[in-house]
Amino acid sequence: MWQERLEIATRLARTAGDILMSIYDTDFSVEMKGESDPVTLADKKANAYLVGELRKLLPGDGVVAEESPDLSDAIGKKLCWYVDPLDGTKEFIAKNGEFAVMLGLAVEGKAKVGVVYQPVHDKLYQGIVGDRGTAGGAWLEHRGERRPLQVSNREDTSQLRLVASRSHRPPEIDALAAELGTDDIVQSGSVGLKIGMIAEQRADLYVHPSDRSSQWDCCGPEAIHVGARGVFTDVTGAPYLYGGEDMRNRRGITACNTAAWEKVKPSVLAIAAQLGWFGEKN
Repeated sequence: MWQERLEIATRLARTAGDILMSIYDTDFSVEMKGESDPVTLADKKANAYLVGELRKLLPGDGVVAEESPDLSDAIGKKLCWYVDPLDGTKEFIAKNGEFAVMLGLAVEGKAKVGVVYQPVHDKLYQGIVGDRGTAGGAWLEHRGERRPLQVSNREDTSQLRLVASRSHRPPEIDALAAELGTDDIVQSGSVGLKIGMIAEQRADLYVHPSDRSSQWDCCGPEAIHVGARGVFTDVTGAPYLYGGEDMRNRRGITACNTAAWEKVKPSVLAIAAQLGWFGEKN
């Protein structure tokens, strides 16, 4: 059942990637949905394709997507897809290649299946969370080859590589790195691509200490990260529960390799305490 949905999501993500690339090298226009929140024709066309195909191929599943106003399927649907047709719109506009198509399936509010596709480099990350929260598996398809993924086993915090946002790196990240004793910080666009870097062992830790992300930014990446045997929580250390009326991730994002998590966790929780997030709704 989950493998079939993974295969469907993979096909759809690749086609949506083709849609993005058909616009990428053109002189496309940019609109603003809100402050520092751009949208392009590529976002809209890929969104319409993904939502339409998911509803046709999997009519019993719910679908919510970033560029679709109707988010009602996030309430009451046992199975619901969370779709970001273009994660990293600012990077798409900058034409630096750091953007992705992301699809995640949540089952009773828990991430189960995820796909993240970077069309510029033809890199497709896949993940399935096993039963009872155990790791199912994660894989990378790249230029015709497919290989399994597993996060690193680095424990020494001074050896950890952090991955941070290219377009909005908050000061808490540099403070966190200093506390952990590392100055190895790499930047990338797209939540999904950052998680892919950790799954490939090109990074070990991602902390997003902001409420400016949404459930479609996390569901697919979480399934990949957990499938690769990583730890994925909000910045207070609490697990994600997908669904409800509010799509915002009110308490940020944390993704870490399992080996270092207990050493990293106190520093991450200190950020949450500083931001006053304990006791607030995610």
